[in-house]
Amino acid sequence: MMDERLDGGDTARSLAESVLQRVDQLTDVLVSVIGEQNPGYRLVDVVPRDDLWHSCHDNLRRVLQLIGRVDDAEDFYDAARETGRRRAEQLLPLDDVLRSFRLGGRLVWQALTDQARAAGEVNNEAMLDLATRVWEVVDAISAQVAQAYHTAERGLVRADEQRRASLWEGLLQGRAVDAGFAYEAGRTLRLPISGPYVVVTAAGPGGVDSVEPLGAVLEKLGSASAWQLRADVLVGLVSLPGRDVVKATAAVGSVLATAAGVSLVVEGLAAVHTAYRQSVLAMRTVPPGRTEVVCLAERLPEALLLSSPELTDSLLQTHLRGLLDLGGDERDFLLETLATWVGTGGSATRSAQVLHCHRNTVLNRIHRIEGLIEQRLTGGELPLELGLIVRALPFLPPPRVP
Repeated sequence: MMDERLDGGDTARSLAESVLQRVDQLTDVLVSVIGEQNPGYRLVDVVPRDDLWHSCHDNLRRVLQLIGRVDDAEDFYDAARETGRRRAEQLLPLDDVLRSFRLGGRLVWQALTDQARAAGEVNNEAMLDLATRVWEVVDAISAQVAQAYHTAERGLVRADEQRRASLWEGLLQGRAVDAGFAYEAGRTLRLPISGPYVVVTAAGPGGVDSVEPLGAVLEKLGSASAWQLRADVLVGLVSLPGRDVVKATAAVGSVLATAAGVSLVVEGLAAVHTAYRQSVLAMRTVPPGRTEVVCLAERLPEALLLSSPELTDSLLQTHLRGLLDLGGDERDFLLETLATWVGTGGSATRSAQVLHCHRNTVLNRIHRIEGLIEQRLTGGELPLELGLIVRALPFLPPPRVP
């Protein structure tokens, strides 16, 4: 509330009461002055004239009451708080709101001095005290406006975040198959409803710091994007007008320093829930400890096994059971040898080059593996299933130790 030292004398009370009698006319003048001298209201055009008039009227009345202390029991700041809250909801910049209160303060001072001259109450000392009081009142009122504005603004931000989060959850759960929901989501997230999309999912905390650079690097490719942090996973919707997944993946990889997956291309917001599941699957194919961005299209065999634990376990037991029953270092280097052997198409020479050992060492290890898994690995084509399971080994949980 106002400091007691702001109490005006008889002059302030008498002049304020007199000016209060013509507050309607004063309001008309203030509305006109704001229109002429505060272009923010005109340019933003979010405050209806009737709203502005009533706000000016209520705040002028409160300012004059504070100057004259007409009624000490009344809450003099209700109009200021209501104005701050409403202008925040209308998204009128606070600077423009406060400028109008300064214009109102000047108008009140002019009205008081005119009244003093008309009433013959001009007293230099009293008028100096009155001037101080007027601007202290305007400052106090303006502070209440700003506080209410910021409080409402924070509430609007929280509400907007909740709404965006709700739209995101709906998109990732498939609600965009409803055209109305897709339109609302696209409008709010500023994304096209139709056209090709990929979804990006990145692991780890700190993803929010990457949102702005991710948006900038993708915009250079002509791709609109939106990002949302869900628990400890960052999810992005990326529009791909050129359908160039490779370039988009490279752009994302230039920013993110974590494991991330990129889905296959899907059509429109209605299919992003499918793309989201694909991107999570792609992200899971990044080996532990690695920081890279991978496309699902490049990891389909691994993704197939990761998405079917029963199939994976069956393949492991069928093709690698004896090898996985080993313990310690021997199992590790034999698994590495087998993976290299499969990767080189069964070439002892190339495997030796990769493993930095003699080709005979490679062959000895392969013979050892053949005995353990009871399958031929030389002298013919390698089983497709073996190739699948070996390729997926880096992305699967560590083999059980017997």
